Amino acid sequence: MTHEPAARPGTTVSELSESQLLEAFLPGATTRGAQVLTGPGDDCAVVATPGGRVVVTTDTLTEGQDFLAVWPSGRHTTGADLGRKCAAQNLADVASMGAVPTAIVVSLTLPGDTPVQWVTDFATGLSRAFEELGASECALVGGDLGRGTELSITATAMGRCELPPVLRAGATAGGVLVHTGVLGRAAAGLAALLSPVPGPWDGVPEELREQLTTAQLRPRPPVTAGLALARAGATAMLDVSDGLLRDAGRLARASGLVVDLDPAALETAAETLEPAARAVGADPWQWVLTGGEDHGLLAVLPVDSPLPPGARAIGSCAPTAPARTAPGVVDEEGTAAHEQHRAGPAVTIAGRSPRQWFGRDVVEGWDHFEP
Repeated sequence: MTHEPAARPGTTVSELSESQLLEAFLPGATTRGAQVLTGPGDDCAVVATPGGRVVVTTDTLTEGQDFLAVWPSGRHTTGADLGRKCAAQNLADVASMGAVPTAIVVSLTLPGDTPVQWVTDFATGLSRAFEELGASECALVGGDLGRGTELSITATAMGRCELPPVLRAGATAGGVLVHTGVLGRAAAGLAALLSPVPGPWDGVPEELREQLTTAQLRPRPPVTAGLALARAGATAMLDVSDGLLRDAGRLARASGLVVDLDPAALETAAETLEPAARAVGADPWQWVLTGGEDHGLLAVLPVDSPLPPGARAIGSCAPTAPARTAPGVVDEEGTAAHEQHRAGPAVTIAGRSPRQWFGRDVVEGWDHFEP
């Protein structure tokens, strides 16, 4: 089915009413899904909840903080890019709970000079991501359109649980740490996008440079692997959005154990990035271990569980070392108290701390509020 364009080429959102903008947006969006009872058009959508449990997540993309309209490399971020990225980061969160994505609502805050074509491209990119990532039940069921001084996208996604949701806190000592998806490519792509032209990235083969920048602009999380890992008996899981070291540390601390990464199991990821790293004077292991936004899934399986397709073992879980007790803290009633200090890091690499393994201090991943 074809749709007549809702606005002439070159029209900006300031030239349309909200109803006209919706007419431009909705035809390109997937608004029907297996669990959608009532889609866009009413004050609320109605979504079925098979199994009685729903997982809910939300994420925001803001221009200047999470993306640039035009990168120093000269690459433009398109509406289709952001539609795909918006879908990817939210669907990955749903998948990391072992759930199946069913619905998403999106709020767009748009400067008045935003082209209407950008809005239609966003809707198309969002829907194509559902298809490409295997989220066949997912549909856009509502949201909001508003005007502001900066472009911002906030999405909330929902999913159904076939099995009990998989939390971060369920790992036990002796479990096998597994990963699905890619590592380090989005971080390398970000470095390429931030590099002015001409610059060091000119020495990277064009095909590889394009693959890496696409990994940053349009990540491809293994959405269907979430349920597969849950069915395989995953006891803990999360998506790797902020870097393998940082997110593995979150899982380790939530579960009260130590995660040890096996660098031999991660060698292939580093080798893939080696040509680009060599050309620009970077360390591929920095991208692999601390780079975020690939949105792969990190999980812990019982040692005797078979690995689902696409999953690979990359480490193990061990008990934490005994805590040190430091006396000298006094509470309000004058009673002596003690501070508990965990001995050693939550994540090690071949038994060594990240600082020891790298031979230098290392930032373990992305944090929106770190200086």
